[in-house]
Amino acid sequence: MAVYKRGEVWWYKFVLVGKVVRESAKTSRKTVAIEAERNRRLELEKTLAGMPAEKRENRIDSVNDVVRRYQLHYANNHRPQTVLFSKSRLAHISRVLGATLLPNLTEVSIREYITLRLSEGAGGRTINMEVGELSRAVGKHWSDLWPKLRKLEERKDAGKALSSEEEGRLLDAAASARSPILVTFLQLALLTGMRSGEITTLKWSQVDLFERVITVGRAKTSSGTGRQIPMNDELFDILAAHAEWFTKRFGETKPGLHLFPFGKPTPNDPTRPTTTMKTAWTALRERAGVECRLHDLRHTAATKMAEAGVSESTMLSLMGHMSRAMMERYSHIRMAAKRTAVECLTTRKKSPPLDGEGTKMGTVVESQLTH
Repeated sequence: MAVYKRGEVWWYKFVLVGKVVRESAKTSRKTVAIEAERNRRLELEKTLAGMPAEKRENRIDSVNDVVRRYQLHYANNHRPQTVLFSKSRLAHISRVLGATLLPNLTEVSIREYITLRLSEGAGGRTINMEVGELSRAVGKHWSDLWPKLRKLEERKDAGKALSSEEEGRLLDAAASARSPILVTFLQLALLTGMRSGEITTLKWSQVDLFERVITVGRAKTSSGTGRQIPMNDELFDILAAHAEWFTKRFGETKPGLHLFPFGKPTPNDPTRPTTTMKTAWTALRERAGVECRLHDLRHTAATKMAEAGVSESTMLSLMGHMSRAMMERYSHIRMAAKRTAVECLTTRKKSPPLDGEGTKMGTVVESQLTH
């Protein structure tokens, strides 16, 4: 073992399998240099023995460094909506933990992060997804990084179906919004049950106004990808009007262009899908005074079909779910429909019908029998 000083920085030098290793310890402290030399020798010996060794840069990387590398090529093999999802989850991670060095990314620091996010109003599922995305950026499983840290409990309810009054308030608020595409987006969600990501990435090649059919692109599930949804008269009128607006704005509804173009507040680039719909939704929901999630538009569509007596197989085909169990999570029969349904249930004896003079027929028959 040999450490020596060059200027203010210590270096180490040793021989391993006939080769000289000479490197800077990057420190002005001799004791640290000695420790660095020992660790470097051990790391090289593990590599020679075929044992995995932690990358040296991981010892001094910050969370921001790791996130930056993770996102650099992430879009190469992931869908646009998945890329947006990753960015939105890691944005909070970078904001709170960005300057944290990897060796300090302990269970204690993650617990502190969770506590902060809970105080900010984030839900258990949201926080779990954020920490899970951080673990993927680091390159290890959650259970390996923080084995004693359990995930937060997540809500089991699938959401809610909007009432007719809530639906009307949202559509009225959207019609007066600055964005010219917001109300069309909401109507499309309510009239098809499509997911938000499926709608925002729609291209004109997927909308057949002659056959009145929408073909869903790559979806969350394999059963949902490529499914076809017919347009009813209302949706056809809406999309025909949207096509007219699009043509005036961009010249032509070319197959490769997006129905909901990129740009805020006015769409300006149809070669890219919008990325601001959730932001606009938050503002819209506040203006309308309706407490719900964007995904609840999908629940509302499923509920309407269930209340109308649409068969499960047809609903599965339209909604793109993988199983009946998942379908049951989404179709919430509303209280009004339940009240109508239970009206047919009774334990009372039916009263006999009245004759033309308002006399109960049973009484007439009984009188005739006694005389």
